[in-house]
Amino acid sequence: MNYLEDIKRCRAVRPFQLLIWILVISASCLLSCKKSDGDREPLSSDTAKPGPVSNVTVKNFNGGAVISYALPSTNNLLYVMAEYKINNTVVRQTKSSFFLDTIRVEGFQRSQDYTVTLHAVSRAEVKSDPVVVTVHPDIPYFQLIRNSLRITPDFGGINIKADNPARRSVGLNMIAIEPANNRLEIQNQTFLNSASIDYSIRGYEAVEKKFGVAVTDQFGNVSDTLFVDLTPLHEELLDKSRFSVYRQFTDATIGYGWEVPFLWDGLTTEAGGTKGWHTTVGPLPKAMQVTFAVGKLYKLSHFMLWARPSASYGYGNPRDFTVWGSSKDNPQDAVTPGGSAVGTVSGDWVVLGDYHFPNPPSGLLPGNTNAADAQFINNGVDFNVPFNSPSTKYIRFVIKDTWGGTDYAHMMELSFYGIAQ
Repeated sequence: MNYLEDIKRCRAVRPFQLLIWILVISASCLLSCKKSDGDREPLSSDTAKPGPVSNVTVKNFNGGAVISYALPSTNNLLYVMAEYKINNTVVRQTKSSFFLDTIRVEGFQRSQDYTVTLHAVSRAEVKSDPVVVTVHPDIPYFQLIRNSLRITPDFGGINIKADNPARRSVGLNMIAIEPANNRLEIQNQTFLNSASIDYSIRGYEAVEKKFGVAVTDQFGNVSDTLFVDLTPLHEELLDKSRFSVYRQFTDATIGYGWEVPFLWDGLTTEAGGTKGWHTTVGPLPKAMQVTFAVGKLYKLSHFMLWARPSASYGYGNPRDFTVWGSSKDNPQDAVTPGGSAVGTVSGDWVVLGDYHFPNPPSGLLPGNTNAADAQFINNGVDFNVPFNSPSTKYIRFVIKDTWGGTDYAHMMELSFYGIAQ
């Protein structure tokens, strides 16, 4: 019988009969699956002790090792288990399927000898006699990162730099004197996995203070603390009352009454019909760009950006953008594309910074973000201006792309920090 005849028969079947057919087919599938699962049953009544692994070799790497071995010829072998201490107290356990002849052990605190106990384990959870192996991991990544730490003064705080070419996930714990009890306490924690760590911590007066930084990893290991005595650089919030529109021909067309001055009116939410800056498509396509003056010459340290709350990670909220600046009294318009490298010059303009708005902290994809992601946007996002960027009197934002992939862009508020020149 061909497919056309099958279709005709199905059309002739009454709904009740079709339902019976579906139930029968579904039950058959379930029985088939159950039978397949039985072929891989995890437990066994065979309580015989399996033989141990043999011909063990070790290949060390940073913070761990890969152990290779020959499996015993036990018929009901389920997995090989490794037990080991990664420091003086913490015991880890790693398992590897009987399909493999290697097992990975990691999380060791130092580059030194550690003992690892291997057991072959049967389907009845019976362990073989132990095989003890010595590993000597290379220097753990968190220790390598600690060795490359550099702490320098920054505007309103400190800047932490370190090398992380392997892009390992590590935590930075910043320690400083707590004024309430005059004791050293952790005052800032962050987790990073970038190849080049460059992280600033702000909120401190320009007086000498003791700061310390320690590195942690995902296994709970903590490095020793690098302490420095330094004085944060003075910075101030730029006076927004001195800001003014400096509209240029290449600036985007304004849409829906969301004018440029709303970017510095101090309002970051959309409560009560509050507006920000919003572009629209004009008669001729233009860059998603806005230009304004900040009143006098400043060396910028960082800025806060509040995206449109109702748009979250979507619509016209900036995703990748470039900030250009000019120290000229009346800078001439020029082509200033988004995505340009720091220091790029175009006419009277120079790139102060090239930025990516952080991905949703939850790790969820745009369109599926949660309340925590929305709160992250509502709080405003802090962006560093590279220390070697020139001083500026004028600022231009060029939005390269948005979270919604739109041809328009919007922002609610901007705040800049730095020092007057």
